[in-house]
Amino acid sequence: MERGFEVVSKYANEQLTLPYRTTQNAAGYDFQSAKEMIIPSIWKLNFLKVLWAIRHETAVTPDELEKAKRVLKPFLIPTGIKAYMNPNEVLIIANRSSNPLKRGLTIPNGIGVIDADYYNNEGNEGEIFVQILNFGIRDIQIAKGERIAQGIFMPYLLADQDDQAQKKTRSGGFGSSGR
Repeated sequence: MERGFEVVSKYANEQLTLPYRTTQNAAGYDFQSAKEMIIPSIWKLNFLKVLWAIRHETAVTPDELEKAKRVLKPFLIPTGIKAYMNPNEVLIIANRSSNPLKRGLTIPNGIGVIDADYYNNEGNEGEIFVQILNFGIRDIQIAKGERIAQGIFMPYLLADQDDQAQKKTRSGGFGSSGR
């Protein structure tokens, strides 16, 4: 096994484009959105009400907190793509440099880490999603086929004390290897 990309079965008939490098010396493979969607701005009414209340040390109801929390939750943009790679490699999902600057879009966890055992694991097919948060003033429309992130394959090293006997078998996606 080397490394590469495949379309997940759910999107087999959707004419998706496999990730690609835009220039000859680009390190990252551009990932596109598998569907059209709107990423709402975090500056929505419920979030602002709670922010104001916290600032002024005013009581906030559990319902208001829940509504504000829903506004601040990252959105998952499906790519319809899975990646295969060697066991000693990782695919890093990074933001496109134009997203924060021009659109107010950020990857809230900084980068995404796609492990080799995410591919075709027992709990899912290994579809890659990109977590996005919109800190811009307006909602952002994402078109199907729009470039949303970039993926970079990298080797990684293990510590001398790495205990393979303690390792679990992956069985899912986000957070499947523990809390």
